[in-house]
Amino acid sequence: MSARAATEVLSAHPVVEVDGLRVSFGDFEAVRGVSFEVRRSECLALVGESGSGKSVTARSLLGLSGDGARVDAGVLRLDGDELPTKSSDGAWRSIRGGRIGLVHQDALVALDPLRPVWREVDDALRLHSDLSREARRERVLELLERVGLEHPASIARRRSGQLSGGQRQRVLIAAALAGDPELLIADEPTSSVDQAVQAALIALFETLKTDGMTILFITHDLGVVQRLADRVAVMSEGLIVETAPTEQLFRAPQHDITRELLAAQPKPTADSSSDPAGAGAARPLLDVRAVSRTFRAFGAAQVHAVRKASFSLGRGETLGIVGSSGSGKSTLARIALGLERPDAGSVTFLGEAWSPAPERSRRSRRPRLGYVPQDALSSFDPRRTTGEILADALTAGRSSSVRANRAAIEAALEQVGLDASIAGLRPLHLSGGQRQRVAIARALAPQPEVLLCDEPVSSLDVTVQAQVLTLIQRLVDELGLACLFISHDLAVVAQLSDRVAVMSGGELVETAPVAELFSAPKHPASRALLEARKSLEER
Repeated sequence: MSARAATEVLSAHPVVEVDGLRVSFGDFEAVRGVSFEVRRSECLALVGESGSGKSVTARSLLGLSGDGARVDAGVLRLDGDELPTKSSDGAWRSIRGGRIGLVHQDALVALDPLRPVWREVDDALRLHSDLSREARRERVLELLERVGLEHPASIARRRSGQLSGGQRQRVLIAAALAGDPELLIADEPTSSVDQAVQAALIALFETLKTDGMTILFITHDLGVVQRLADRVAVMSEGLIVETAPTEQLFRAPQHDITRELLAAQPKPTADSSSDPAGAGAARPLLDVRAVSRTFRAFGAAQVHAVRKASFSLGRGETLGIVGSSGSGKSTLARIALGLERPDAGSVTFLGEAWSPAPERSRRSRRPRLGYVPQDALSSFDPRRTTGEILADALTAGRSSSVRANRAAIEAALEQVGLDASIAGLRPLHLSGGQRQRVAIARALAPQPEVLLCDEPVSSLDVTVQAQVLTLIQRLVDELGLACLFISHDLAVVAQLSDRVAVMSGGELVETAPVAELFSAPKHPASRALLEARKSLEER
């Protein structure tokens, strides 16, 4: 950002003014006297560890702090107008989706699984514009195209469960932009997309800033912050501990929390072993042979989600699978888990047929295949506490009693860096990062031999992300686990994996040791992913 542009931003009238914001839940004060402002055409990033109060702070600007929340503030204004502090105030109806747009962190949860995408985006237009039905439909397609979705007419007719994680996130951004808001609150909007899409979304947010949009950006990804934000506010335990222009904060962080966050950023490496001890020497634990899966899209020809994909996974080995959004990574994971039946090909697990095979023949082996999903919240029973969820996993479904399994539950929580007090909370009362760590604890509870991770750190702040990656690596080394690690983040894959498989158009187009793929990629799709990462680093 130029000095002249920065001066213009700073001299502009604040769009958002917050002074002395406090949010409490009973006796617990989640936000403790936070103050900040955001000016027109400016992006302020709120960063901090999971549970630091980032999302609660941002959602207070929408009256969405949560059930039982008490909100107090000396000043809470949007473009000079006082915002209500009570979530029940009827004035919020004209603000949410109209004057303020929100991009949620959990796309799968935010989107209604029973409604087509066009209706999700159309809601804001129907409530906050005078457009006719036909004009609204045209505007929906324009918005879907604007956020980088190919074939918007086809996407518009699909439901959220038929989209990849990255596609769902882009639909949420389109819906948030539909009401032409004065303020856009983006809560981890790039956490579940590959780096090529991430670069496109960052470019979109930059365009929005240029057009006058004010953005409050919540993220754990400091790389995104460095490329997009004008200023950064670092939160810890409900307080803003440091606020500075982005360049200054990265160059000379003042607070210990800020320095810890910067030190914890994952760094790409090409030093991973190309042949871990024992990998491939014995019979593979998981063997996927030439599997294919085809779906029929709405109003379109068949979509080949997976085409003749093959890989094997040996004890103590970590295989990373990367690819752009919609490349087939998650469908391949579901086939490996036995949750999706392949049209062709087969999967063998622990030397026996796994898919296609009847579920009764797999049931006794299910606990030996751990799974960490991308959308943690949607995988939990919202009626159960964290302790009950872990008790169920520890006993293979035989008991959800916290009292009978308390010691094991506390050990499982400690293993992923969570306090035992979390056991009494339900998933909706946890932060995104805390929920993801509970999902990892649940997967590890029955002591699996193979761990399948579908974007397991995408919603974690960089400090916790580093801890979880270290934990997974230690478990692989100490327990001889085989790990299938799916991610859009090449830096994370390089840090953790022994081999990397690149997926494009449903095919595994290249598989190689990490060092070899990063130094000499052979397939155009591999080179495109590496170029996208390089361009992000250079921005």
